[in-house]
Amino acid sequence: MKKLSILSMLLLFISMGNIQAQTVKEESRKQKKAEQELLDQMFFDEAKQAIEMKNFILEADHVMFKYGTTAFVSPNTNFVAVKGNKAVVQVAFNIPISGPNGITVNGNISGYKQTTDKKGNISVSMNVMGVGISAQVNIRLNKGSNNASVDISPNFNSNNFSLTGSLLPMAKANVFKGNSL
Repeated sequence: MKKLSILSMLLLFISMGNIQAQTVKEESRKQKKAEQELLDQMFFDEAKQAIEMKNFILEADHVMFKYGTTAFVSPNTNFVAVKGNKAVVQVAFNIPISGPNGITVNGNISGYKQTTDKKGNISVSMNVMGVGISAQVNIRLNKGSNNASVDISPNFNSNNFSLTGSLLPMAKANVFKGNSL
């Protein structure tokens, strides 16, 4: 009888320790999640300020072509940059196709319009016109993060494509700009 009571007490202590360990893990997860949300909000505020100052760059790590084909790309060579009334669009796909696989075009911005929806997502639309580009560019920055997407719709053909990546202030850019057309 004593052995049974000692065994039951031992099991009780072990289960209490297990419950405390689970509580500590849950608190740790909640703390990490709260820290990540705070960091994401800081990045969002930084990106929002850069959009308002017209001094930002969207470094893309993913591209989606006209018919839904997607590819991962290098953020160093795939970007859309805005500085004042000038824009640079550079795409250099690391996909196995023949011929030149990258282009850099500079252009002037017209019709720059920034809006915020009910949920706090920010949208920027603009026209970019230059020697090698005439396109409608639409950028969407999701609330609470610096993750953004840009849809580029050329005016003279229907070869639309979308880039997805991080929107950063120009000072934090880490890109390689090629020779423009």
